[in-house]
Amino acid sequence: MAEFITYSEESIRTLDWKEHIRIRPGMYIGKLGDGASPDDGIYVLLKEVIDNSIDEFVMGFGKTIEVKIEDKFVTVRDYGRGIPLGKVVDCVSKINTGAKYDSKVFKKTVGLNGVGTKAVNALSHKFNIQSIREGKIKDAVFENGKLIEESLFEAPSQRKGTVVTFMPDEEIFGNYRFIDEFVERLLWNYVFLNRGLTILFNGQKLYSENGLADLLNRNIDSSTVYPIVHIIEDDFEFAFTHSATQYSEEFFSFVNGQHTVQGGTHQAAFRESFVKTIREFYKKDFDASDIKTSLIVALSIKIQEPVFESQTKTKLGSQHIEPGGPTIRNYISDILKKRLDNYLHMNPDVADALLKKILQSEKERKDLANIKKIAKERVKKANIHNKKLRDCKVHYNDNHPQRLDTTLFITEGDSASGSITKARNVNTQAVFSLKGKPLNCYSLSKKIVYENEEFNLLQAALNIEDSLEYLRYNNIVIATDADVDGMHIRLLLITFFLQFFPDLVRNGHLYILQTPLFRVRNKQKTIYCYSDSEKSAAINELGEKAEITRFKGLGEISPDEFVNFIGKNIRLDPVILRKENGISEMLSFYMGKNTPDRQNFIIDNLKFDLDMI
Repeated sequence: MAEFITYSEESIRTLDWKEHIRIRPGMYIGKLGDGASPDDGIYVLLKEVIDNSIDEFVMGFGKTIEVKIEDKFVTVRDYGRGIPLGKVVDCVSKINTGAKYDSKVFKKTVGLNGVGTKAVNALSHKFNIQSIREGKIKDAVFENGKLIEESLFEAPSQRKGTVVTFMPDEEIFGNYRFIDEFVERLLWNYVFLNRGLTILFNGQKLYSENGLADLLNRNIDSSTVYPIVHIIEDDFEFAFTHSATQYSEEFFSFVNGQHTVQGGTHQAAFRESFVKTIREFYKKDFDASDIKTSLIVALSIKIQEPVFESQTKTKLGSQHIEPGGPTIRNYISDILKKRLDNYLHMNPDVADALLKKILQSEKERKDLANIKKIAKERVKKANIHNKKLRDCKVHYNDNHPQRLDTTLFITEGDSASGSITKARNVNTQAVFSLKGKPLNCYSLSKKIVYENEEFNLLQAALNIEDSLEYLRYNNIVIATDADVDGMHIRLLLITFFLQFFPDLVRNGHLYILQTPLFRVRNKQKTIYCYSDSEKSAAINELGEKAEITRFKGLGEISPDEFVNFIGKNIRLDPVILRKENGISEMLSFYMGKNTPDRQNFIIDNLKFDLDMI
C-alpha cells in the first residue's frame, strides 16, 4: 500500500535565487555537460559574462576585452564604464536587477532578463567581481552564490571597467574542461560582429577589420564559386557565397551579437528574400532548392528588445525590428531587394558565376530526381519497421526542455547496439545500427548518399538532406570498438560527414564515445578505467588482488554496466574541425590513394598495443 503523505502549508517551500538556479540550472543555461560540446553550460557561463562587456563596447565604452582561462578559473576584464559602485552586489545576486531594462542606457543588447551573471555566480564555486570607476574599486567575493565579503577602496590609477573571475562548480558540472577551440570560436564571433573590438585570449590577439566577410573566410575551407559578397546597411549586415564542393546550405546567424544556431525569424526572412531577389534579377522562377544548394551565409541584425524562444537565446522569435516598428521580414526584404540587386548589376562576373551555379544545381537535382524518389520510398518503407533506427521521444528540432540532450549513437553490429538500446534513456537517446563497415565515400558525389541504403537511412534519421535546420539530434555519437576495425569504421563515418555534411562537424555535433578499456573491482567497489594510467590508479586503490577485466568490444559490456557510460558520466571526444585542416586536403591524404607520404606517416606513427594482439 502506498505511503500517505500529508500535503499542508509545511509542504510549500520558497527557494532563494541561488538555490533555485542551482537546483534547476537547465532553466537558466540549458544543459550542463562537461565541456566536450560547444553548447555545454560552462561556455554559456563564459558567454553571459562576456555579453555584458560586449554591451559596453556596443554603447561606445571600452575597445578591448581580456579573457584568461587557467586551472578552471576564468577571468574577463573590460574597460567599459564599470557597474555603479553601490549596485555591484545587487547586479550579480538579485534576480531582475540590472540596467538592461533601461532602453536608453542599453538599446540593442542581448542580456535583457537580469539573469545572466546571477546564474554564473550561483553555479560557480568561486565568483569574484570588481567594478572600477570614480577612482575606486568595489570588490565582492562569493562562494556558491553566497556573499563572503565585500570591500571598497581607493584606486586612482586603475582604468575603469569590470573584472569578473569565476570557477564553475564541479559539484554541478562534474570533471569539466574548457576546450580552447570552442572558446576561440566564441571569441572570434564576437570580434567578427564588432569591428574595432580587440579580444585578448590567453595572450592571443583577436581582431577583425572586415566583419562577416572575415567570418566566412575563416570558416570556409573549400573553394568558392565567386568571391564573398559583403553588404552592410544600418543594423543589418550579411555576407554570402556558394561553395564549389559543399552540398548543403550553411548559416551563421546572429542577433545583437548572439549566435542563433537555430535561426529564427531573421534567418527565415533572409532565405525567403534571397530566393525572391535572385528570381527577380534573372527573371526566372528557379526552384528554391537550386538557389540555396551550397549557399553559405553569415548574417547579423540588431533589434530592440529581442524575444528569444529560450534563456539560451538560440532562436529568435521577434517579429519586429523595434516595438511598433517595421517587421523583420519587410526590413530584410527591402534591403536585399535594393542592395543585392544593385550588387549583381554592378558585378556581372559574380552574377554570371552565380547563374552557372544555380543551373548546375538544377541539372544535378533533375539527374538525381529518380534516384531520390526511389531512396525516399525505401526510407518510407523502412520507417514502418526500421531495424536500423531505435528512435527516442524528444528531438533537437522540438521545442522541448531536453532538446539539447538528444543523442544518436551510431553503433556497429547487433551486440553493441543491443546493449546500448537496453541501457539508453528512451526519451533522449536513439541508436542507429550499422551492419558492417560503411563505404569509403571519399571523392564520390552526393548521388551515393541516395544509392547506398545505409547512408540514405542515416541521412533520413538525422533529417539533414537539405540543411541542419531540422537536425533531429544535437549529439551524433560514433560508438565503435576501440580496436583496428572500430577505428576504421570511425574514420569512414567521419569521412561521410566531412564529405557531405561538414557543417554538422563544424557546428560541434559529432563525437566519439569513450568506453572503458578495463574494469577493476573487489568485493566492495568497482572502478571503470579508460586508460592504463587509470587502471594503475585503480589497482593502487583496490589492491593488487583486485579482479581486472579487459573489455575488447562494446558487445562484451552488459546493459547493466553500459548505463554507467552513456548517462550522467558519459565521456565524449568532440570531432573538431580546425581551420588549418582543409577538408579536401585532409580527406585526400587519409582516405585517397595509398601514396608514399601516407605510408611513411603510418610507419612513423604506428603503435602496438600488446593487450589487443
